[in-house]
Amino acid sequence: MVLANPHFQKLPSQYLFPRIAKEAALLKEKKPESRIINLGTGDIKEPLVPSIVTALCDAALEMGETKSFKGYGPSQGYFFLQELIALHDYPFLHIHPDEIFISDGAKCDSANIQDILDPKSLVALADPSYPVYVDASLMTGKKIVFLPCTEENGFCPKPPNRHVDLIYLASPNNPTGVAMTKEALEPWIYYAKRESAILIFDAAYEAFITGSCPHSIYEIEGAREVAIEIRSYSKSAGFTGLRCSYMVIPKTLILPLHPLWMRRTDTKFNGVSYIIQKAAAATYSEQGKKELSAQINRYQANTATFRTYLNQLGLTTFGGIDAPYIWCKTPPNFSSWQFFELLLHQAHILTTPGAGFGPCGEGYVRFFAIEEPSEAMKRLSALSLRT
Repeated sequence: MVLANPHFQKLPSQYLFPRIAKEAALLKEKKPESRIINLGTGDIKEPLVPSIVTALCDAALEMGETKSFKGYGPSQGYFFLQELIALHDYPFLHIHPDEIFISDGAKCDSANIQDILDPKSLVALADPSYPVYVDASLMTGKKIVFLPCTEENGFCPKPPNRHVDLIYLASPNNPTGVAMTKEALEPWIYYAKRESAILIFDAAYEAFITGSCPHSIYEIEGAREVAIEIRSYSKSAGFTGLRCSYMVIPKTLILPLHPLWMRRTDTKFNGVSYIIQKAAAATYSEQGKKELSAQINRYQANTATFRTYLNQLGLTTFGGIDAPYIWCKTPPNFSSWQFFELLLHQAHILTTPGAGFGPCGEGYVRFFAIEEPSEAMKRLSALSLRT
């Protein structure tokens, strides 16, 4: 008799974001006239910039011509995009185009990388943490060590006093919105080398970094021996509906994972479509960079305005400087879910309860605050949240 994967029984009954979407749908059902402001799920608010739209259209026209039609592409990605990534995203960091794998989402990459690692691996995760890291580890039968990230340690995980095999770090962090400094990252490279561990560095939000924090783990000496990096076009270029990301797997890793991931990719993936990769390539054009920089600046300005307003209400906030996420303490005597429900049902503002990211997330909610904030601020004023 065929049996289901028993590790799936360890998962929560529902993934976090469909759960909060269901809460919003129930409110809409009861109050069809309500307009919910979605500051919960991290979706982009503005349309694609003109350079990307033009690239999409031009690539679609190419597919309609015999001389330029493309069928199956290379599973690792087209060289034209790999080359642009190496040149623009990793200047002077010695990343070769052949070490870059184009994919259809950082979420997929951060979960699927576990396919090529021993199921007995011990995984270290920040608490709070992006739920995909937790769920992917459980699905593959791995055990987890949680590293508390609290206000006291600046929401930056510290290397554990024990051996682990695999470490997930996200900077800027989702959900706390805090970026790790070079000084915070260096001990992790030292730890990974000492323990012969692999570090998965999720840099999906690096485009929002405004200060001196590293944009890439490879800015840290020795990282090419122990670190894999994931980046995405979803937030930096509005590709949440197009789906494109990439993962860097150096050939210099202490564990030779590059050929294993290549083998896995050739078997399980036919590559991101030519049209989408041409659109991603447009983000590196001079006009594309100019348009996207202006868009990111608008998002950052909205986040800063909203964070300032939350502080004026007496709420304590973190993040929101190097990331579009604001990690907000709940008012006294409110749990994460209670504050989430208050905001949703009384102000029709959708957030994400911090407890959904792990036990250390209790007492917080996450705001994805890139939307123009005036209406949300008006609704919050009516709640009398001043503490």
